[in-house]
Amino acid sequence: MTTQRTALVTGGGSGIGRAAAELLADQGWSVMITGRREDPLREIAKGRDSIAVHVGDVSADGSARDMVQATLAEFGRLDALVNNAGMLSPVGTAEITADHLDALFRTNVHGPVQLVAAAADALADGGSIVNVTSAIAHKPTGGPLYYAASKSTLGYLTRCWAAELAPRKIRVNAIAPGPTESDILSTIANPEVVEQIKAAEAASLPLKRRGTAAEVARWIVALADPDASWVTGQILAVDGGMSVG
Repeated sequence: MTTQRTALVTGGGSGIGRAAAELLADQGWSVMITGRREDPLREIAKGRDSIAVHVGDVSADGSARDMVQATLAEFGRLDALVNNAGMLSPVGTAEITADHLDALFRTNVHGPVQLVAAAADALADGGSIVNVTSAIAHKPTGGPLYYAASKSTLGYLTRCWAAELAPRKIRVNAIAPGPTESDILSTIANPEVVEQIKAAEAASLPLKRRGTAAEVARWIVALADPDASWVTGQILAVDGGMSVG
């Protein structure tokens, strides 16, 4: 058990979640990383006493409670919750099914809702919640509209939670990443199509490149840090200028 600051990072096995967990650990935090696949989590935690692993799916009933309890059992406290786990979906209006829509919102909305509810008591008196939404939630592009809708919902909830939990001294903010280098595109397309998507995204941005997970993670860590004590209810675009391009 430790008295140093502790964070719970969902979807910590790759991409933005991994970068955030590693940066938090580098800055002296204890970190519980969660995800559905055990091997990537174990790889990240290998050789790092400050990173622990809990295998779980945020969309499953009861998993949020288990994740919070595992964090408290391992480290004795919880100072920050990072709702990073997400499901990307390119499905449009003509193809959407009830089951697919349910799976999408259970991961991107239901999971964070349950985690905030499960973590609120442990986070009381100075804790922080950082949600990961998406830049496309604020700029309709005709692309993955239901994914964007789920992330827009999370952005709305961010502001609602900020107001609701402020009397308990819990800050709630979000980041809205633009196109970022990670493995998530490989879950919806083959390698050739992935490269085409990446090239098109980079060309569409004012900075003409995709971001890196590390460039996004630093803002998660900044918002989680107690030094950001007067910042709550904000959604920070980390998007290479997508929101103004």
